[in-house]
Amino acid sequence: MSAVVVTGGAGGIGRAVVLRLLAQGDPVAVFDRDDAACQALETELGDRTDVQVLRCDVADEDQVGTCVQMTTTRFGGLQGLVNNAGISNPLSGPIEELTLADWYRWQDSHLTGAFLMSRSCVPHLRATGGAIVNIGSTRALQSEPHCEAYAAAKGGLAALTHALAVSLGPDVRVNCLHPGWINTDPDYEPDATDHGQHPAGRVGEPGDVASVAAWLLGPEAGFVTGQEWTIDGGMSRRMQYAD
Repeated sequence: MSAVVVTGGAGGIGRAVVLRLLAQGDPVAVFDRDDAACQALETELGDRTDVQVLRCDVADEDQVGTCVQMTTTRFGGLQGLVNNAGISNPLSGPIEELTLADWYRWQDSHLTGAFLMSRSCVPHLRATGGAIVNIGSTRALQSEPHCEAYAAAKGGLAALTHALAVSLGPDVRVNCLHPGWINTDPDYEPDATDHGQHPAGRVGEPGDVASVAAWLLGPEAGFVTGQEWTIDGGMSRRMQYAD
């Protein structure tokens, strides 16, 4: 059976997507450059035949091509791609101090990586009528200070989504998710204030994003493409003024 590729799939939201897909019977290929996280995931999953964990920097063109080939050789094809990999820290510091090299690091990890992955996977996705889900951020829609590089990368990912949806339709559907505060830190426990400021009454969990990603990859979302879905517990709809 064809597999779903999940980039940055060894931790955080990506890991939740991997576990959700495996639980519903979809083979998964995990692409991640964090060797320790990959090892931990491999230990957790054991000797399953429906999962493949590959060390891959999605901003490296050669690594992307090699890993996609390894995945299609093993599983016979692709039915989905989740572009989740990217530098998780949104803070790049004051714009006057942001170096060009650091600017490129944010763009490459989020936007260039999604481009390279999509370009390499699209021929296989066309063959199966597959789907792409890009993991953006509410920071593509609103900002805190000193997040220019991250916000620009996620904004570019949102634009890439609708461009691909138009170019690849009707063969391949492409959608984007914008998570808000999703607690991926096992050492941090949100307090009552953290939870209470969300209209939904709590901080998000990785599974909140994974469930929507899995739905968008599946046949029930067959009429949904080129769309952006915000998953933030309502925070981006709440007016916020200083007391």
